[in-house]
Amino acid sequence: MSGHSKWKNIMHKKEKTDAQRAKVFTKIGKEISISVREGGADPVANTKLRDLIAKAKQLNVPNDNIKRIIEKASGADGVVYEEYTYEGYGPCGVALIVTTATDNKNRTAGNIRHYFDKYGGNLGTQGCVSYMFTDKGLILINNEEGDYDEDEVMEAALEAGAADFEADGDIFEIYTEISDLEEVKAALEGKYKIMSAELDKVPSAYITLEGDDNIESMTNLLEALEDDDDVQNVYHNWDN
Repeated sequence: MSGHSKWKNIMHKKEKTDAQRAKVFTKIGKEISISVREGGADPVANTKLRDLIAKAKQLNVPNDNIKRIIEKASGADGVVYEEYTYEGYGPCGVALIVTTATDNKNRTAGNIRHYFDKYGGNLGTQGCVSYMFTDKGLILINNEEGDYDEDEVMEAALEAGAADFEADGDIFEIYTEISDLEEVKAALEGKYKIMSAELDKVPSAYITLEGDDNIESMTNLLEALEDDDDVQNVYHNWDN
């Protein structure tokens, strides 16, 4: 399925350069900082923080780094990140939603607009494409080692209250209603290796691009957005 978050794309990459690894650390660090400021530094009481710590470890962020991020975010002099969402269209009307976390809104907005303009897109107004997406919970289970039987995981997920199940290579994707995410996760985490459990935006329909130029422009737009340190997630309905 297309249009998944940046984090899933990162986890699918088998090799990461130092630069890519640094970007991963930066993005998850911002998420952790925001979570600490919103819900406190105790992962027992702050379930979002607990999930982010687990995701950071899955992405090989060192424990010392995680600890420093939490301590810095807890202090009065820590950098304050604000979250902003941008919507627009890529080549041939592909819908995009870009979520960001930044300490400089003007810089971020200018960069996002530049990427859309440069690669044949059009940055739109709030709400111009969000109606094409449905918010869902998404739980990812890693089966790279082949430890789990697909039918058994699917049955367990559906019995726990999941709305849908898909196998994408070595990754099992379990979709839930937003209100059911924590309950389904709790039912599965003792049995399976959960990579992440978070919000996803699922498109109602997908667009197939024709022509090498359009495909190249869309690819370049996504890469530019995902390489920006202020961008946290990119959702789209390109069927690639």
